[in-house]
Order: sequence, then C-alpha cells, then structure tokens
Amino acid sequence: KSVDAGKTWQFIGLENSRHIGRIRIHPQNPDIVYAAVMGNLYKSSEERGIYKSVDGGATWERKLFANEDAGAVDLCFDPTNPRIMYASTWRVRRTPYSLSSGGEGSALWKSTDSGESWQEITRNDGLPTDTVGIIGVAVSPVNPDRVWALIESKTGGLFRSDDAGKTWTKVNEDRSLRQRAWYYTRVYADTKDENIVYVLNVSYHKSTDGGKTFQSANAPHGDHHDLWISPDDNQRMIMGDDGGAQVSYDGGSNWTTYYNQPTAQFYRVTTDNSFPYRIYAAQQDNSTVRIRHRTDGSSIGEQDWEPTAGCECGHIAIDPTNEDIVYGGCYDGVIERMNHYSNQGRMVNVWPDNPMGHGAEGMKYRFQWNFPIFFSPHDPEKLYTASNHLHVSTDEGHTWTNISPDLTRNDSAKLGSSGGPITKDNTSVEYYCTIFAAAESKRVKDLIWVGSDDGLVHITRNGGEDWENITPEGIPEWILINSIEPDPHKDGGCYIAATMYKWGDFRPYLFKTDDYGKTWTKIVNGIDEEHFTRVIRSDPYQEGLLYAGTEAGMYISFDDGGSWEPFQLNLPTVPITDLTIKNRNLVVATQGRSLWIIDDLSPLYQLEAAQNTTSYVFEPKPSYRMKGSQAKNLKTEGTNHPAGVITYFYIDSLTDSTEVSLTYSESSGKVIRTFKRDGEKKEKLEVKSGCNLFVWNMLYPDAEDFDGMIMWYATMAGPTALPGEYTVTLEVDGEKSSQTFEIMKDPRIESSDEDLAAQFAFISEVNDKVSEAHQAIGKIREIRSQLEEIEPILEEHDAGKPLIEQAEKIKKGMKAVEESLYQTKNRSRQDPLNFPIRLTNKLAHLNAMSRQGDYAPTSQAYAVKEDLTGKIDAELEKLQEILDSELPSFNAAYRNLEVDAIHLKDKKESEGPQ
Repeated sequence: KSVDAGKTWQFIGLENSRHIGRIRIHPQNPDIVYAAVMGNLYKSSEERGIYKSVDGGATWERKLFANEDAGAVDLCFDPTNPRIMYASTWRVRRTPYSLSSGGEGSALWKSTDSGESWQEITRNDGLPTDTVGIIGVAVSPVNPDRVWALIESKTGGLFRSDDAGKTWTKVNEDRSLRQRAWYYTRVYADTKDENIVYVLNVSYHKSTDGGKTFQSANAPHGDHHDLWISPDDNQRMIMGDDGGAQVSYDGGSNWTTYYNQPTAQFYRVTTDNSFPYRIYAAQQDNSTVRIRHRTDGSSIGEQDWEPTAGCECGHIAIDPTNEDIVYGGCYDGVIERMNHYSNQGRMVNVWPDNPMGHGAEGMKYRFQWNFPIFFSPHDPEKLYTASNHLHVSTDEGHTWTNISPDLTRNDSAKLGSSGGPITKDNTSVEYYCTIFAAAESKRVKDLIWVGSDDGLVHITRNGGEDWENITPEGIPEWILINSIEPDPHKDGGCYIAATMYKWGDFRPYLFKTDDYGKTWTKIVNGIDEEHFTRVIRSDPYQEGLLYAGTEAGMYISFDDGGSWEPFQLNLPTVPITDLTIKNRNLVVATQGRSLWIIDDLSPLYQLEAAQNTTSYVFEPKPSYRMKGSQAKNLKTEGTNHPAGVITYFYIDSLTDSTEVSLTYSESSGKVIRTFKRDGEKKEKLEVKSGCNLFVWNMLYPDAEDFDGMIMWYATMAGPTALPGEYTVTLEVDGEKSSQTFEIMKDPRIESSDEDLAAQFAFISEVNDKVSEAHQAIGKIREIRSQLEEIEPILEEHDAGKPLIEQAEKIKKGMKAVEESLYQTKNRSRQDPLNFPIRLTNKLAHLNAMSRQGDYAPTSQAYAVKEDLTGKIDAELEKLQEILDSELPSFNAAYRNLEVDAIHLKDKKESEGPQ
C-alpha cells in the first residue's frame, strides 16, 4: 500500500497469497479493500479466496473460500451500488509438465452485503451445466442489471444477464474470444454504453451490439491482459499487455507507444566478440535481439539493436569464426541459422517434425521451450543442442549426431498432453523430462556437463562417448537444473542453479563440485529462503567470486559460495533469468525490466587490497580510446557505457576542509590533468564519503579561451591520450594512493600508432599556438583597460594630452592585432555568419577537423596550419613591437610627467600600463 502516490510502499499482509488477481477498493471508503487471492498455483493451500479489510489493510478476513485448490481470479463491484459484488473462483494447477484449468471450485459468485456472504450462481439458468474453468465477470455502470461472464467450458463463451445474474443468455461462443482460456479470459463493460463490451485475448475484441458480434483490434503489442476504461470518458483507456501499457484517447483507434517502457522479459543472454561487443537475448512475445553494449554516441537507441536468429524463448549461439552467423532457438525444437550479412535465415532443426498441440509422449526428441544451444569453446565447428539427448553438428546444422542416451528420467507419467479437463494447451513449455542446461568446460576439451528439468546431472569427459550420472545427493528428485556453470578456475569444478518452484518449493538451490561431480556442496547461506535461484556464474577474472540471479534479485559471494549477500545496488527488484560476464562487465537479463549491465567489475577484484585504508584508488580496467559519451535521464533509450577511464576511489570520511585531488600522468611522470575538490569548472572533482566514481575523458588540457569567446566549427579541446600506460594518483590531505592503467587503441580503426602520434602532435601544436594568441588577446585587453583608466586623469592637464595621443596610437595598434586574431564583433552563436571569422577560429577549426577520426592529419591540414601559424606569428610580432618599444616609451613619459599630486593621487609613482 502507498499513501504518497507510489513514492514509498508498505507491506500490509496476505503474505502467503502468492498470486493476487484483483484488488478492489470501496468507491466511498478507501479503508474498505477486497483482494481476490489465487494462492499457490503449484500446490494445495488454504490461503485462497476473497479477503476483506475494513482498516486499510491493517487486518484481513477471508469472506469467500471455494477449496484449497481453487483461488479467486476476478472481482468487481456493481458500479452503482458497492454493496453488490461479483467474483469468480478458479481451480488451476501448474506442474513442470502440465497446466490444468477447471473442475471443482471453479465458480461464479455474487454478494449483496458488501462481501460478507456469497451465493454461488454458477448454475443459474442459461449458464453451462458441464465442467467450468476460469471465468471473467463485469457489470455495466450504465445498467447494473446487465452482467457479463466469459466462461471457459466445452459449452462456454460470452454470457449476458439482464437481471443481475438471475438468468443468463449465451450471446457469443466465438473461439477467438476464449482461445487459450487460462491465459486470458477478461471481460470489461463500457462506462457509457451498456451495449459496448470488450473481451481481451491475443487480440482485443469490441462489441457494440451487446456482445452478439465483435470486431477485433490490437494495441501496439499483442497478448492483451487488462483494460481500464475511464468512468468519465469511455474514449480514454489504458491497455495492459505483454509489451507494457498503452493509452488511448479515442476509444482504441490510436494508442501510445510502449517503447518508452523498459519492460522486456528476457530469457538467456550471451555476447559475441565484435567491437564493441553485442549482447544477444530472446525476449518474451518479441523478437530476439542483438544490441551493442556501448556506442560511439551518447546513448543506446533503436539504431543500435536489431532482431537476430530464433524467437521469443530460445538460447542464442554465435559462430566463433563469423559473428554475422547466429543460431537461435524457438519452441518446438526450432533452430534458425541467421546470416546477418545476407539477411538470410535457414531452419536447421535436429528433427523438423512440428509437434504443436501434441503432448510430449509421441515426440522422437523432446525439446523444451528454452532448450540449450551452444558452441564448443575448443572447436569452433562444433555446435551443440539438447532435447532429451545431446546433439552435435559440425556442418552448421545441416546434419546432427546424437551423442548421448536419454539423460532424463523419461517418466511416461509426465509426458502426456498438457491441459484439461476442458482445454488442452501444448506449446512445449510443459514438455518435461528434457535437458534444460548444458555446457562444455572452457578449460578441458570434451568435458561436458548436462542437467535435466527432472533433476538429473550427467557428465562426459570424452565428448559424449561415455556418460556418468553425477546428480548431487540430497537434491530434490524432480528439481529443474536451470543453469550449469563449469568452473573457469578448476578442471573438475562446476556450479549448478536449480529451482523447485513449480512444485511449490520456493527455496534456493545452488551446488558446487570440484571433483567432476563425485561430491557436491550446497551453497545457499545468506540467500533468502523464498528467493528461488535461476542462475549462477563464476567470475572468470577472480576465483571464488560468484554471482547468483534469483526470482527476487541479485546476490554475490566472495568466498566461493560459502556466504552470499544481496548485490542489488540500483537494479530493480525483479526476476534475474540469466547472467554473463564479458570484459569485466556483468550483463543481467531480467524478466520484466529489460537488460542491465555493470560497466566495470574491477573494484570487486580489489576489495581486499582496499581493506583497512582511509583512502584508496582502484586500478582502472583497460580502457578503449573511442568515441562516445553517457547521456543521463534518458526516457526512450538505453544508458551508454561511460566514455573514458572509469576511476573508482574510496575516501573513508570527509570534512569541509579535506583536500582531495585526482591526478592523471604519463608513464614518464609528466602530469596530464589534475582534478581537485576545490577546482573550478573543468577541473572540479565531486567527492563524497565512501565510494566515488570519476570518468576521465582521456583529454589533455584545453587550449586557452577567454570570456565571451564565440567561434564557428572550432574546438579548444586538448588531444586525446595515446594508447599506452598511465598512472592515476588519489591524494587526500597529503596521503597518496596510485595505480597504473592502460589505454587501448580502438581495434576498429585503420590507423597506425604513428598516425595517432602525428594527430596528437598536430592538435597539441595547434592548441599551443591558439593559446599563445588568446593569451596575447588577454594581454591586449588588460593593457587597454589600464590605459582607459589613466586617460580621464591625463585629460585634465595640458601636459597629458600628448600622452593621450600616444595611448590612442597604442590602442589602435593593439586593436588591429586583436581583430586580426579574433572577430571581436561576435556576440551570439550565429554572428560568425555575418562577421567573418579570424585567425584563431580558423586555426582552432583545424583542431575540430583533425580530431574527427583517429587519423594522421592530411598534407593540406599541415599546409593550412603553417599558413595560419605564420599569419598569427606576424600579428604577435606586431604586438611584441608595441610591447617592446611603444609601451615602454609611454610608460617613461608617464613617469616623467609632472602632475599635481592631488590629481594623480596614488598614481603619481605608477610605472604605467604593464
């Protein structure tokens, strides 16, 4: 419950409800609340039915209970009289191998006393007399006697009552309204017209004639599950579907986008070896995607991702020798080979026999919804996939070889058709006794670990010639082995993550072995007993550092699973379906909040070294010299990788007087940049007590500018640091901590190290000359200011008039130099279109042009630089002549001028303008 518009939330009970289908709040009294509790979908439980609170959720009382296998799924008020309510209860049971919808306890109910008592009306005149399943119910706000019921039954369909539920008429039995009934079955009455009714399914359906006929439509995403219609304006609606939520202001003719909502539900995640590397994942009810983990821009947008092989549910494997060749899985054993270069797809299923609608018992090979596909880390031609057997192909899926026996329990009792007693539903999600996880060791060739969804773990140490059952002792018999992680640090080591939630057991199950599975150790200490585990990964850079993804977020272990602690940080509390580690990045696939990444795991590797220190700078990971930036507060795009050297540092505590600086130096010791806590503008270092992050953009100091400077297509930016070794030093009140780090060349660029060095030198020389010229302008303006301060005093005396003329000549000469160097008429950004740019703008333009890419400057760039530099030098020589002769002459005359001390006051002994 939130009482501050969702900013904060308070838990208010029904702890064991598991699934709540509806919450209804009394329209006049917000302390009266009803909850339709489905309960545990995986086993019998008492915590089901309609619950009521009269004190805003402080306490709850159950008012309707069907049985321990049927929970409440829908609930609504009579909009004109909240004492009258309708509800439906539903008998449903999920197992790992089936979903059953319907039977005893599935019923329609009515209350006329604010939910205190309920009357079953399931068999009232006109309603089905056979077995019923899920029921959706709605009441018309225009005519409360009109009630709608969408009923799963062999004789089901959409039913309408015009006498408040006493009698009913079936008005429509179109199967498009009730297909896959357990997945949908929601009905909504229009708020302004009693003859308009909506039914949600794959499409959503609208009737304007009381349900007799329907027109189908789609919001921007399919699979529609919930609908809100404004009580005041029936043209204003919100649709909840498998893409997120969309809003309509014209009754569904147009809908807002869902691309501003990071709600994707991802399954497995992997990466390739391109640069920047791409992330691959399959997203529920959408395409698979491949997306750059960082870009040369400021964000990660639609232009940076594209569909790839497979469909919504599958594993993805990238050809190690050609990243444009991608293999992706889809339900029913489909495997697609996608060539991104030619944009051609080829189906390479192990056994292309379409099983749709059939149970698993007749399948030659049982492929799960989310079956493994992976390449051998030792042989780039070996592609593996798994049904209830392990298969291998060495010719890109053209042929497959079976290299294992059935590695499951192969229990015939669990291989039947899913669904019933009313509707069957076979998409291969419920195919059981299959291999669910498999991986080959990166350390040991032909060492393959395999786990099944019915609780078995097998190993082969010779590429499939021989297999051994190494299932951990004490592990639940029918547990799902959800992920397998061969230890990257030990030949015989492996980690597994398993789940039992589809049996009603929500506890975490993680195990490890270091002796090829002869013995196993359970490693779940510190993980919440309700956070069932989906994935475990071992950090390839540091032995003993583990990451675990659970149904309720992330955990981390620094002692090889001996203990765990939450590793949530800013990650939403959301199911974690998969993890992968690449280049010291941790990539996280979530079920409902899209993809997330930690850009730099380096501090985790150095925590021990940082212990018991008052200040510490962590060694930055090797950083690529490439374009890009990180825009903040994005609405419709992903956050880009920081562009530069990611520098973490720790300060135990700060006071107002604590001095802090961060200095970057060349390997020779030459200081490049120093950023200080009390620095100004570009040298400002923001710090706080605890851990801090600073990203150095790899740039040397800028050329000198001045207040009000306006230039066209030019930059003062310093050159970018060359590939090589550097040092960063943290200094806190005189105490120093230093680390070396590497800047690496962008592997995409075609230039040599000599080219980059030439570019660096060119930009440095340009900036040096621009700085020299701008310093001269600053000197001109300071001298002019001093002369103008003196002139009013000199004008009061005849003896001062010759000096005034001399001052004007000096100013005129300096003005000519200044205006040759810089266009002084510029006052706004577009002024250069009216007032021609001058020499420093032209020279700084060469900086902007020459840093466009990682190339040596062109011959003509050198020629223009020499030309402009010569012209600038000529102007600087003119200025120097003024400073060397005219200004000293003026100062000497000024000092010799006999003027009344009362008028000259303290300027009598002045040396004159300097």
